[in-house]
Amino acid sequence: MKTLLPLGAFFLFLAACSANSEGTASETEEPEQIEEQTDNQSEEENELSDVDENKEKAAEEENDEDKEETYSPKYEIRKSDWSLQHVEESNERNVLITIDDAPDSHSLEMAEFLAEEKVPAIFFVNGHFINDEKGQENLKAIYDLGFEIGNHTMNHVSLNEISKEETMQEIVDLNDLIEEITGERPVFFRAPFGINTDNSKAILKEEDMTWMNWTYGYDWEEEYMESDALAEIMVNTELLTNGANLLMHDREWTKEALPKMIEHFREEGYGFIHPDEIVR
Repeated sequence: MKTLLPLGAFFLFLAACSANSEGTASETEEPEQIEEQTDNQSEEENELSDVDENKEKAAEEENDEDKEETYSPKYEIRKSDWSLQHVEESNERNVLITIDDAPDSHSLEMAEFLAEEKVPAIFFVNGHFINDEKGQENLKAIYDLGFEIGNHTMNHVSLNEISKEETMQEIVDLNDLIEEITGERPVFFRAPFGINTDNSKAILKEEDMTWMNWTYGYDWEEEYMESDALAEIMVNTELLTNGANLLMHDREWTKEALPKMIEHFREEGYGFIHPDEIVR
């Protein structure tokens, strides 16, 4: 015989079932919310991973750009006119940029321009321009831009007027000083006024250095102490040949002529020799 529940008890039973049913529904929805949060979290992590990957790629590309380009020696110095000639036959037309009396007043600006234009050069240094903190900072900045630093003697004296001991000081002491500032010893030497002696040649051999004069230059002549005239003559002179060793100095008018000069050389089909391409 079945037992009947009182009517009040029956309603209490229905309410309890309803509450239990709502609780169960709530519990079944919760895992879906967790799953949705997990999906969002996963998407955010993927996005962050993509950002990190892009940063890594950008850093790698930047490092690749910063890597120094390597050069192999392919030019020999021809002492008849001090030009640079291809060891093997080539149709390339190039010139060598050299700047003496660095880093006096304008060398750093000249170096910054050449670096921007990706034009290599040798900056031949005098010791009396790097005997103070400012001069040494300028030299280091030129070196850090990637330029070759050459030796132009300590005091720009004529080597045929001094003793062997004094010649040693003019060359070796400057090598020591440049190495102290840049961390690298010069390998190229240019004598003031282009005058070398038996003493200087012997010292250069001991120091394992290469000496060079120049093919032509004009910026010390009064009529070319103006940027337009200088830029014009440097390209239009009959002395311009393939491999020409171009002499310039740390002068205001030379600094101002440099952009036009580089533009004119390029218009004439000339490129520029890197010092590392010179056979030593």
